[in-house]
Amino acid sequence: MNNIISRFFGVVILVLFFASCEEKLSEPIIITPEDFHRSVDNVTQVMIHDIFSPPQASRIYAYPNVAAYEILSNTNPTYNSLATQLTGFEAIPKPTTTENLNYDLAALVAHIDLNRRLVFSEEMITTNRDSLYQVWGTQNQKEFETSKTYGLAVAEHVAAWMDKDLYKETRTMPKFSVITDDPSRWQPTPPSYGDGIEPHWNKIRPFVIDSAAQFKPEPPPAFSMDESSVFYKELKEVYDLSESITRKGDDAEEIAIAQFWDCNPYVSVTRGHLMFATKKITPGAHWIGIAKIASRKTGHDNMQTMYTYTKTSLAIADAFISCWDEKYRSNLVRPETLINEHFDDSWQPVLQTPPFPEYVSGHSVASGAAAEALTSIFGDGFSFVDDTELPYGLPVRSFSSFRTAANEAAVSRLYGGIHYRAAVDNGLVQGKNIGRFINAKLKMKINNAQASN
Repeated sequence: MNNIISRFFGVVILVLFFASCEEKLSEPIIITPEDFHRSVDNVTQVMIHDIFSPPQASRIYAYPNVAAYEILSNTNPTYNSLATQLTGFEAIPKPTTTENLNYDLAALVAHIDLNRRLVFSEEMITTNRDSLYQVWGTQNQKEFETSKTYGLAVAEHVAAWMDKDLYKETRTMPKFSVITDDPSRWQPTPPSYGDGIEPHWNKIRPFVIDSAAQFKPEPPPAFSMDESSVFYKELKEVYDLSESITRKGDDAEEIAIAQFWDCNPYVSVTRGHLMFATKKITPGAHWIGIAKIASRKTGHDNMQTMYTYTKTSLAIADAFISCWDEKYRSNLVRPETLINEHFDDSWQPVLQTPPFPEYVSGHSVASGAAAEALTSIFGDGFSFVDDTELPYGLPVRSFSSFRTAANEAAVSRLYGGIHYRAAVDNGLVQGKNIGRFINAKLKMKINNAQASN
């Protein structure tokens, strides 16, 4: 009798033990804002490796952020869906079951999957994804499988919308034809004399703005080499400022500012008979980094983090569509071309001139738009320390507001010798107008309250 009782209790203890072990193995999977930051950082590193241009990079950030935001906003009463608010975007599918569904995990799965679809080096994304999948599957297999299924379904929905933005069609459109008999028109610049990048980017479907030409800036000063003309004076300003900066030496504040905001994804370096590239982030990536800094400083949760990333990336993406529309319309010659021809044939700008027309400044437009989006979230007096360029050997810079940072990013292109003042000033106005339009049009939060006007 005692043996039977002992065996009974022994079985009960074993059942309870294994049930306890199973319960421990099936604890909820916790997704934090750092997981989303890492996903964004991961795709940034892949974009650096693959050398995506600034317009392309802006598109790559936007779609994964939208997917993650949509999943999270559909379960958060404080935030609105972007369905019907973004051009051609329809509501994401509803989950087939909510049992064992972790929406934070599903959002991260969707984010990672769209990152993979948008880059060339997919294996760099999938390697990271597979390691995460293994960890999550071990933690809670049912929750992981249910959440993954839903996240991938949403990613597929967003990908179908993405495939209609005309990006693929622009891949087969003709290269930009350089006009050689008009001195006012853009010419390829040294050292690589590359073709004009993305001449058809204005055909990409905008996310929020009505059309690529909606925020067309005022035209640049009329081309003239008459010394009394506005254009000539702006050209001479670039040359004189460059000479002044160079005389100050490498410690010049203007050089520090120019280098901090350079964000040229492909800089050609010539050593003897060899030419190679140094790779860095794009201007959009720099502002995505600032969005991360602000989110971390404020202690944002997952929903707030993806709200910040999404709104900022949408502003940047539409800014590049708008900016590139003007670049290939005005098709203006770069300062380097004219300075070498008329002032000094050995002159070189502080920064390497990127391969596309001058007007307007892409940094100015993107920075103005991003700063307005971030100001609407965090307020106009939000100070931060920008360490985005530390991986490239540049020290941190501190800013009292996003708008202050945007102003510095814009003027950095004048210091760098690659833009005239009109491109900087008018580009910043164009970007601010785009950002304010997006702030007013998008109803991402229920009360749509702006932190600062």
